[in-house]
Amino acid sequence: MAIPDYSDVTESKSAPHYSSAQQNVEKNNDPALNTANEHTHTHLHHTAHAEQGRDEAEYSKGTTYEDSNIPSQDPHDQTLHRRHLPDASGPKLAPAVADTEKGNFSPDDRSNEDPRTHTFSTFYLKYRIYFHLFVWLFFTSWWIAGLILHGRRDPLGSRTGWLKPFLLWLVITLRLMFLYVPITIITKPMHFVWNNTALRIVSFVPEKLKIPAGAAIVAGVILIGGFTSPESVDNTRDNRAVSLFGLAVIIFVMWATSKHRKAVKWHTVIVGMLVQFIVALFVLRSGAGYNIFSFVSELATDLLHFANEGTSFLTDPSVPALGWFLVGVLPAIIFFVAFVQLLYYWGTLQWLIQKFAVFFFWSMRVSGAEAVVAAASPFIGQGESAMLIKPFVAHLTQAELHQVMTSGFATIAGSVLVAYISLGVNGQALISSCVMSIPASLAISKLRYPETEETLTTGRCVIPDDDEHRAANSLHAFANGAWLGLKIAGMILATLLCIIAFLGLADGLLTWWGRYLNINDPPLTVELIVGYICYPIAFLLGVPRNDDLLKVGQLIGTKLILNEFVAYTNLQTDPAYADLSPRSRLIATYALCGFANIGSLGTQIGVLSQIAPGRSGDVSRLAVSALIAGALSTLTSASIAGLLVTNQAAYTSPSTAT
Repeated sequence: MAIPDYSDVTESKSAPHYSSAQQNVEKNNDPALNTANEHTHTHLHHTAHAEQGRDEAEYSKGTTYEDSNIPSQDPHDQTLHRRHLPDASGPKLAPAVADTEKGNFSPDDRSNEDPRTHTFSTFYLKYRIYFHLFVWLFFTSWWIAGLILHGRRDPLGSRTGWLKPFLLWLVITLRLMFLYVPITIITKPMHFVWNNTALRIVSFVPEKLKIPAGAAIVAGVILIGGFTSPESVDNTRDNRAVSLFGLAVIIFVMWATSKHRKAVKWHTVIVGMLVQFIVALFVLRSGAGYNIFSFVSELATDLLHFANEGTSFLTDPSVPALGWFLVGVLPAIIFFVAFVQLLYYWGTLQWLIQKFAVFFFWSMRVSGAEAVVAAASPFIGQGESAMLIKPFVAHLTQAELHQVMTSGFATIAGSVLVAYISLGVNGQALISSCVMSIPASLAISKLRYPETEETLTTGRCVIPDDDEHRAANSLHAFANGAWLGLKIAGMILATLLCIIAFLGLADGLLTWWGRYLNINDPPLTVELIVGYICYPIAFLLGVPRNDDLLKVGQLIGTKLILNEFVAYTNLQTDPAYADLSPRSRLIATYALCGFANIGSLGTQIGVLSQIAPGRSGDVSRLAVSALIAGALSTLTSASIAGLLVTNQAAYTSPSTAT
């Protein structure tokens, strides 16, 4: 397929436009990138000295075409009085405009103005150094007291011991310090070292050879890391070679079916595969790597489980333990959406996305929005991770939408890890697979659907500030988020019900048809067909070439059509899989560790269509492609596990720590 002519957006001479670090992409005419729509946010926290050399986000106003999830203000809202508008004796307000279709009633566009009084902000701005000093002293005292009372032992009994409170104290200390000290005291030395070491070496390599040289280095790292370790019973170098060949086949298939093969950014693919392999080494070969990511997963799980408190209050304390999707997953999504809305009101997530935008464009040539979703998906889930970039969803490019969904399909969430570990699945295998899928999803998605458009969060961050600023205070923002969460949960519920019911209809028709061909045991179903289709996939992953091939293929088919929970249950409890070899069980454990299934299509479509209803057509068109890319991202992790893990029994036995 021919691709459009691309131009360097930095050379555009048209309307006022934010500069972009991207090259060879089409100019994006999104009004959010028009500098005429810019508006500024004052910094309450940073001093003028600390802002020197700081890359700040840009804010645009009035650039989102989607209807706001926050209702328009009533003409009698107290905020009108706070703006010191003329009273009844003065000039009249503009005539109120009623929209009977949307059900709102508001005077012209005053509801778009900031309704906050900023009384506390003014007081805080004057005395902020004392606020910050109090916060630092409070957490320092807490940390020291904990060390005195408990030493290096964690009173909660966690394996990470003293590490948790220290990391929390360190993050708070560094954050407060950089409110007064320019970040350049760290970035300038880093840039100096980088420019005079790595860049000098790279400068000697001809431009045409840089990508092939990078690919050769990554291939060398994988070969050395995968083939130098000693062989075990069925983890022979022959089997490892098959796993490596399968990894190459996945990359080739994604490139061959790419939307724009000539536009593929091989830098993203090469770095993504290298990072995936390095993360695998860090998590699989070191206890520290496992403890760190296990700690993050525990935090995410604990956060989402607070929704159970609300569910217990509304129903009964025993209800959250039922394991139903209706009472176990949807309440967590509603709570998390409300919490995210609060974080946006405080400006926390805007800051995080802006930092991701700079770092991940430098390292992987991807946007900040994509990186945030990819990094969060293994810990909070596919629906919740998309909420982290809520203001940006309406402005995402096609490739970014594809990547956001791919990240959700490529991994499972920390909130369900406990359920799988309780089935007897090894926790270290699950966590390592989740983390490995972060760079893998970025690499695979950019192969399947490379970026050809200018984005809002690549190298710099332009924030469409059209919604969150309208909340009067934190409570208002949280309540607005709860309402949005309820709408998203309802959309997920309805979409899942219809998709799974339609799948049941397809199975019924196939079973009826198969009976006339004597296909009765097992009956002909979509799951059975996909299981046989996955037979060669199991071979390419490095499964021993015996009866295990069909069994692992059927498990992958079960995961794709039903879900990973059913597949893991079969793997752990079904007698038909009891005789799987340790290597086959290991590869199956990694291959099943993702949300890429038919039911998850409902979750992705439901969340993104509610966040940005105007993009629901794009979401539906890209969903199946993203599902396939997410599934293959998970399979790359299985291939790498087949290369690296020699003590396979240790990764297929139940975890000793949960």
